[in-house]
Amino acid sequence: MATISLELWGPAWLSRGVDWGEGAVIVDDFAEFVGVSMPGLLRYGHALTGNPHDAADLVQSVLEKIGSRWSSVAHKTGDPLAYTRRAMANAHISRWRRTRRENLVADIPDTVVTRERYSFEDEPLWQALRDLPPRQRAVIVLRYYEGLSESEIAHTLGVSAGTVKSQASKAMATLRTKLATTVEGRYES
Repeated sequence: MATISLELWGPAWLSRGVDWGEGAVIVDDFAEFVGVSMPGLLRYGHALTGNPHDAADLVQSVLEKIGSRWSSVAHKTGDPLAYTRRAMANAHISRWRRTRRENLVADIPDTVVTRERYSFEDEPLWQALRDLPPRQRAVIVLRYYEGLSESEIAHTLGVSAGTVKSQASKAMATLRTKLATTVEGRYES
C-alpha cells in the first residue's frame, strides 16, 4: 500500500478554497482533491473507527480505490467528497463485519496485548459513541461533527432522508440512555 504523507498536502493546497459542498466544484486533479479534503476525511475516519491509526488506514484504502478511477468519480458523481465519505462508511462497515466474527482458539494466550490509550477514550460520550452500530455512528458523526444536513447525509450514505432520521433518532436515544446511566453511576459512587 502506498503511504499518504500529510506533508505533501500543506497549507498551499488548503488555501485554494475549493467548495466541496452542495454546489461541488469538479476538480480533475486528484492531488488537489486529496489536499483540500484530507483533514476532514481524517476527522471523519477517526470518528468512525475510534482511533487515528485505523482512520488513516481507512482513508488511505478508500483514496487508493478512488484515485485509480478518479476521472470517472470526479465527472459522474457530482460531489466527490460525498462519494468518498460514503465509500469510507461502507468500507468501515465491511471491515467491522469481517472483524467482529468470533475466533475460537485451543489455548488462551499467555500475554495480554496492550495498546496506546488516548486521553479522550475514557470520556463517557466517546465510549457511548463507539458502542453505536456503524451506520448510526456515521449519521451522528456527519450530523453533529461534520455539520451536514439530513439531505446531505442521505446523499453521502446513499440512503433516504427517512433512514437518516430514524438512525439519528435511535442513536440519540441510545446515547441519552448510556450517558444518563453513566452520570447517575458517577454521582451514586
